[in-house]
Amino acid sequence: MNAFERSGRIEDRPCRAVSPDDYEDQVGSIEPMAYLPFGNGLSYGDCCRNSRGTLIDSARHNRILAFDPGTGMISCEGGVTLHDILLRAIPHRFFLPVTPGTAFATVAGAVATDVHGKNHHARGTFGNHVQRLTLLRSNGERLVCSVNENAELFAATIGGMGLTGLILTVDLRLMKVPSPHVQQHAIRFGNLDEYFALAEGIDEEHEYSVAWIDQLATGRRMGRGVFLAGDHADGSCEFPDTPKRLRFSVPFSLPLNPLNTITLRALNEYRFRRERPVETVSTMKWPSYFYPQDAIGDWNRLYGPRGPCQHQSVYPAENAPEITARLLETARRAGHASVQTVLRRFGDIVPRGLLSFARPGFALTLDFADQGDTTAKLLDALDRIVMDAGGSVNPCNDTRMSPEIFEASFPSWERLEKLRDPAMVSDFWRRTALALKR
Repeated sequence: MNAFERSGRIEDRPCRAVSPDDYEDQVGSIEPMAYLPFGNGLSYGDCCRNSRGTLIDSARHNRILAFDPGTGMISCEGGVTLHDILLRAIPHRFFLPVTPGTAFATVAGAVATDVHGKNHHARGTFGNHVQRLTLLRSNGERLVCSVNENAELFAATIGGMGLTGLILTVDLRLMKVPSPHVQQHAIRFGNLDEYFALAEGIDEEHEYSVAWIDQLATGRRMGRGVFLAGDHADGSCEFPDTPKRLRFSVPFSLPLNPLNTITLRALNEYRFRRERPVETVSTMKWPSYFYPQDAIGDWNRLYGPRGPCQHQSVYPAENAPEITARLLETARRAGHASVQTVLRRFGDIVPRGLLSFARPGFALTLDFADQGDTTAKLLDALDRIVMDAGGSVNPCNDTRMSPEIFEASFPSWERLEKLRDPAMVSDFWRRTALALKR
């Protein structure tokens, strides 16, 4: 069986994959660094790839094992998708406490990357809501891990990129909501100064808060954009059943990049101007607010022949205005237009994972069409700006991070290496952590 990375910038080269059952049949006699757990392959980076080994296709174990509609506790196998959980939980007025921008991620993948969402300031990361998990090690041990049992391995598994073993089951506490749908507050701001003046107050008032930024705006308009804050609507809010099929799919990869500086400048102008200067409130279906990209199949083909690449970083709040402006300007001067530029504030909730990316400060996400060497040079320049500011770069969206940048971003990496299952490794870990050990 072959598995593929499906949305990142890695080419779709097949990798050998086995089911969790087939893997379990071999435990106790597995060669070092021969395997890596694999979910739905939605990472932009190579943390979900083991090009010299075999992937364990976790998606084949995708059963919801138990759900308590009174408490919101759900137990499931690692290959269950976030979408599967929502379909089970929403009729009982429960929702994911933290969700990334796609519902097609697996639960084990959400744990392994310790994903964050639009409400980090209020709920922290996904791992903060995992009550326990069952981990299969290559020596045959099945370990129950939680904050009270095998706690060190629990912390290493959350954000551990699948390197501590195969996640078999996860117990997750969901969030009670009056409605899954969202009352959205759209608040337009004219530049970065206005954004930072508004950010903390908006976070205090709303469950969800994220800002779209016009990365191409210059001068007094630099960093203009729109806050898209939100709260779950009241119980009277109902919509017809949400369609389960994609509305649109990109049929093939385009020979040229249509999302270039010229087209995006016009699209950004339209997106900014369509929002009124005053705050507007509207009610949105939950798929549209949380997962707009999921409605487009094979969306990555819109980025041209090389596909998309992403730079996501977090840096301290005290110098965030200056660093944000430098990152936006550096990308613009390099001739790169970010298709989707997102800025958000991370709160002070301490993550449970040794290598969790989210930490207090501001996080900027830039999505580019890959232009080859010029893009690689730009990403290196963005890394240097973030590191000089005392920040960190997200390893789960990366295919070229240097060992030095990784070590500066995650000084606890050696603790994870000591707890790594010897049978597990990824291309990312070879390129960074194992290179540091030489």
